[in-house]
Amino acid sequence: MTTRDARTHCPYCALQCAMTLSPSVAVGASLDVGGREFPTNRGGLCKKGWTSAELIDSPQRITSPLMRDSRGELVPVSWEEALDAVAGAVRRSRAEHGADSVAVFGGGGLTNEKAYQLGKFARVALGTSRIDYNGRFCMSSAAAAGNRAFGLDRGLPFPLEDLDSASTIMMLGSNVAETMPPFIGHLAAAREAGGLIVVDPRRSPTARLTDDGGGMHVQPTPGSDLILLLGLTHIVIAEGLHDLEYLERRTTGFERVRRSVSSWWPERVQSQTGVPVHQLRAIARRLAQGQGTYILTGRGVEQHADGTDTATAAINLSLVLGLVGSANGGYGTLTGQGNGQGGREHGQKSDQLPGYRKITDARARAHVASVWGVEPASLPGPGVPAVELLQSLGAENGVRCLLVHGSNVVVSAPDVAAVRAGLARLELLVVCDFFLSETGALADVVLPVTQWAEEEGTMTNLEGRVLRRRKAIDPPAGVRSELWILSELAHRLGSAGEFSTEARSVFDELCRASEGGLADYSGLSYDALDDDSAPAYWPFPRGSSGTPRLFADGFAHGDRLARLVAVKAVERHPAAQKDGVVTLITGRLLEHYQSGAQTRRVPELLAAKPEARMQIHPATAELLGIDDGSRVQLSRGEADVHCRAELSLEIRPDTVFLPFHFGGEQSANLLTEQVTDPISGMPEFKRTTVRIRSLDTASVPEVVHA
Repeated sequence: MTTRDARTHCPYCALQCAMTLSPSVAVGASLDVGGREFPTNRGGLCKKGWTSAELIDSPQRITSPLMRDSRGELVPVSWEEALDAVAGAVRRSRAEHGADSVAVFGGGGLTNEKAYQLGKFARVALGTSRIDYNGRFCMSSAAAAGNRAFGLDRGLPFPLEDLDSASTIMMLGSNVAETMPPFIGHLAAAREAGGLIVVDPRRSPTARLTDDGGGMHVQPTPGSDLILLLGLTHIVIAEGLHDLEYLERRTTGFERVRRSVSSWWPERVQSQTGVPVHQLRAIARRLAQGQGTYILTGRGVEQHADGTDTATAAINLSLVLGLVGSANGGYGTLTGQGNGQGGREHGQKSDQLPGYRKITDARARAHVASVWGVEPASLPGPGVPAVELLQSLGAENGVRCLLVHGSNVVVSAPDVAAVRAGLARLELLVVCDFFLSETGALADVVLPVTQWAEEEGTMTNLEGRVLRRRKAIDPPAGVRSELWILSELAHRLGSAGEFSTEARSVFDELCRASEGGLADYSGLSYDALDDDSAPAYWPFPRGSSGTPRLFADGFAHGDRLARLVAVKAVERHPAAQKDGVVTLITGRLLEHYQSGAQTRRVPELLAAKPEARMQIHPATAELLGIDDGSRVQLSRGEADVHCRAELSLEIRPDTVFLPFHFGGEQSANLLTEQVTDPISGMPEFKRTTVRIRSLDTASVPEVVHA
């Protein structure tokens, strides 16, 4: 048990709000949470942060390894028995079906040390190329767009505090008022100047920040964001609002982009997006009018089959305006998961090695192999992205053993029914978690792991700032760190290389492995990170003081120029509103986080939002015979979701909204499809055609128009 306060950071989103954990004086509680002054949150926390310590003492906590017995039930076993069983099954699978029959699925909430060690474990101890993570469902499109435009992907290439002096901020597909509430403090200046522009099909709490002169809410049809961005770029160029000097000096590809947007005149864009011409022109002129203009994208515009192109179009608009890397403003994407940034930098992404190195790069392989103490030729090549990996579960020549760390794929992955079927075909499913999640409930072996307050480690927040997570309390006796689990399994598998169980030594190794890469951490150490007054933004090469602002002197391509990449949009028509057919969009609630595996176990949060509710416009609801609070069924093919309706004027009449935090018959991802972006592998989460009917009425009138 701790005897002093521990300075740490919230276990939830990528804002990584600073907090202090102290011994609790309350009966039945181990820790108290206090806000701590820090640039991102300035002492404030959201509901999730204030209640985060309750998970430490949750009666639903797993405190012993579980293994399925002869009756098919999960029963407590010793660590020796559990790890021996896992290692034995892995050895048999590799011997009979090859190394790629064993796969690893990671998470964007793992510390840098765990993400790094997981990638190393997969490639060295297992010898498999089959590793990916749930960040593929979150940041992959923005990352792909950033890499091809800038040669580098860091969510915000500037400190969050830079937004404090902005006069104009356009946010596309992000509802920060619910997903990371302390963020809205950084929007105050733009709101005061009337320059907050929120693009969202819903009138979300973030969109409502534009009321009373704070800016404007733009409400396009779902999935039309790419067309909207092409149209705005067209107006900027046609009206001579672009920064030609910046384009000539700092970019390449402008002429191709100019030609590619020439066909998206305002009236055509209005017909496709529903955004009026006068609003389109007002947005373009506002973005170009002066100093302090920022364009920020989020999952709402990126979680589409054209998500990479949509993020690229946002970058193109930013470059055409001369914003990126200048004093005039900038472009950024809002990382979602707690370590969504660091989690993809150091090796759990299927095509990357530590330091954001490509696994196909011979020099990168040689460098990392030398740190790991193995031959470069022994490292496997690139694997496959998350959706493709999940599709291969139990298939002929596919994955037969799956190890899941920090993810709940039975709730978070698209086409949940297909994922469940794939998991059922496996010979071995191992889940590391602190609660019995929906995925854990299907596992053959469940391994209980430490929570954030019980371990040391580092996280990299949405700004690319590396932060120290400090231990505040000892874990329950039967719980182990994933670093220890990976070390024990590596030993049982006779692996080459060293697998330390100490977070500090793993971080030191990570820093060496990343040296010379795009995400270079080589100048960092735990001691350096202990001083919050000296922020550590990567790249942080040995001997440097870090890089708070990227691209001021050039981009990460060899010629130091940014790439404007011409992208095409296909006309996308909304679902025909007949017989209850509408467009479904999914998203988050203030009270819950990701798959809800943690927040649904906090009584206060669960009481506030105990179930999924489908948000529907009253006019549409009336036509379908749906009352507020009535039971409804949403269907796509043979997939059904049952939940309650919530009537709201904040949703378009042709659209419904469903949060994705719930499992079982309320799981929104029963309805989403395994359609992915061909570049990033991002699933199409934000635009699904569904049919709705009331379960509380005998008959439903036909919808002709709403």
